[in-house]
Amino acid sequence: MTDYPSSQAPEDLDGVPADDGPDEAWPEPERTHTGVPAVDEVLADVDRLDGTPLEEHLPAFEKAHDALRSALDADPGEPA
Repeated sequence: MTDYPSSQAPEDLDGVPADDGPDEAWPEPERTHTGVPAVDEVLADVDRLDGTPLEEHLPAFEKAHDALRSALDADPGEPA
């Protein structure tokens, strides 16, 4: 590996200097609405995971998976 003086270090492959950390907050993503209430509820539950401890994510994703599977298995026009 080549050591470069910090003032002469190459940029990353995209030609953009390496990220030294966030300069500003990411914009809030636009929320997806499917028009299927059961699916929209699951998506909202997953959105609420932001900022929660990582150990809470797996059970929430398993619950979301089960709810989405139920919604897909439901007859069209029937509640999930």
